[in-house]
Amino acid sequence: MVDRRLIPFILLILMGFIPSGLGCTTFVVTDEASEDGSTFVGHSNDGFGVGLIGHEIREDMVSFRHIIAKDHPAGAMRPVVYDPNSGGEFLGEAPSSDTQTIIIGEIPQVNHTYAYITGSYGIINEHQLMTGECTDYAKIHPGAEKGKRIFYSSELSNIALERCKTAKEAVILIGELIDTYGYYGTGETLIFADPSDAWVIEMCGGTPDGTGGYWAAQRIPPGEIFVAANEFRIRELSEDNPDQIFAKNLKDDAQTMGWWKPEDGPLDWAQVFGIGEYSHPYYSQGRVWRIFDRLAPSLGLSPYVEGPFSKAYPFSIKPDSPVNITNALSIFRDHYEGTVYDLTAPPAGGPFGDPYRVWGPYDLHDAPYEGQLKPGSWPRPISTDPCGYSYICQGRANLPDPIGGICWLGMSSPAETCYLPFYTGIYHLPAPYLHGSHWEFDLNTAFWPYELLQNYARLMYSNMAPEIKAEQERIEGAAIANQSAIEAKALELYKTDERSAREFLTEYSSETALNALNDWKKLMGEMIVTYRNGNYNDVDNKTISNIGYPDWWYEYARYQYGPRVYDIQGLNAIPDVKYVGEEANITGDPISYIEKYQTG
Repeated sequence: MVDRRLIPFILLILMGFIPSGLGCTTFVVTDEASEDGSTFVGHSNDGFGVGLIGHEIREDMVSFRHIIAKDHPAGAMRPVVYDPNSGGEFLGEAPSSDTQTIIIGEIPQVNHTYAYITGSYGIINEHQLMTGECTDYAKIHPGAEKGKRIFYSSELSNIALERCKTAKEAVILIGELIDTYGYYGTGETLIFADPSDAWVIEMCGGTPDGTGGYWAAQRIPPGEIFVAANEFRIRELSEDNPDQIFAKNLKDDAQTMGWWKPEDGPLDWAQVFGIGEYSHPYYSQGRVWRIFDRLAPSLGLSPYVEGPFSKAYPFSIKPDSPVNITNALSIFRDHYEGTVYDLTAPPAGGPFGDPYRVWGPYDLHDAPYEGQLKPGSWPRPISTDPCGYSYICQGRANLPDPIGGICWLGMSSPAETCYLPFYTGIYHLPAPYLHGSHWEFDLNTAFWPYELLQNYARLMYSNMAPEIKAEQERIEGAAIANQSAIEAKALELYKTDERSAREFLTEYSSETALNALNDWKKLMGEMIVTYRNGNYNDVDNKTISNIGYPDWWYEYARYQYGPRVYDIQGLNAIPDVKYVGEEANITGDPISYIEKYQTG
């Protein structure tokens, strides 16, 4: 007979696939930490591939669904769809295609389900319940199996939005579903927030008997900000803490598997059930540090930690200044500029400060094992080029739910996208947001206009990024400036006819998003023409200017050893020739002049 304590490790060995297209960042700003009493929840979906969108599997995760509210007859069952992007293989009848929608189980349906917007995970529902997500590595990533493990975080987030109005209701429901129906796939962090409360729930599978799962939830203190980035963030658990809820089997099973014993002290959820950083040192903790340091520099948090389970960064922090919507939209647009991890810095950033990198074999999302020393990796930024979409949800208790809740949604990398408002009261999403794929170029989808410009901007990033930022500020600034007027009009309609208010918000959200797409296509064309062939092409004056490279790049690239004299061999024989950036009028031998005046 197999030792029960070895079962989790056998499951880990048998696990066939860890998704390489996952690596999200998520945060919450509680209402008392914001400038106007808004609650903000952010999520960057940094990946692509086959996944669950709404109630069916799609070939890519850059499309969205608006799920309508429904009444259900007594005795109805709610099907649960297997998510192939879960990192846990399906232990059953193999799907005939990657995009086949497999019903892995079902649960009793409730009488009424709420309307909500969803992507590869739930986003926001009609009662302003908001959610964000990131994937974590746990000790165990079991496969999905009917009757034992039917839930992954994607369906859990959707069901919570279908059935819950508050953040605490959501985490309690998810815990009950994991306990009853089991959990498969990677470890996960889900944030849930309503306009006045916020909780985080973290989960994984791998119980000794192969059923159920593990989970721990903790409330984010009012007035504070929480960040997660591919590593469990909940630490010591206590039954006496009123702001914590966790699975009843955690401690007994942890002892059974030899992971923890009472004399070790309080059970540390992240250390006992997780494995730490997602890929390499600072992959996760670097992003947590960066957001905390941006919003609370007075804390003086160090960018360096002593190990994967460091407690240098607290569970949550109070920002130095209240966060407004402009601040919230900017959080995901960071490449560590001005820090020790600055990705725009030379030489790796190139002559034009490109913050993105061509990923090498050690930049991927493979789980590190104890004692593994990789050759090196690029810092993992908050705004990363594999990002399919990101959003910041905004919830406000002082407005009716259809008006108070907004999903500010942006496609492609956050630093080069434009966030557009979709109110919770809308009846549908515009067509370009219903379709999209990394594998098929289509400028009629919401994804590709932003993705194409992000890629093109990398050619001369320091020149093009300011123009992209200016357009972001213009479009987003107009939407923010229009908020009070739009919401006043919607509120006026809402008082007499809710349907008219929702139709108004639907039309406004769609029109704003479609106009921004057209503006972005126009901007894309302007950038292609203006910076064609690495020059500055002044369209208005029909003139062309050479941009050239910065002096440090000429030096670094050995430009001064190029054909500036006929005696190339003599030039190359001179040590430490410097790029001086200016002409010289000389008489006599140029080699002698260079050797005397233009060396180190």
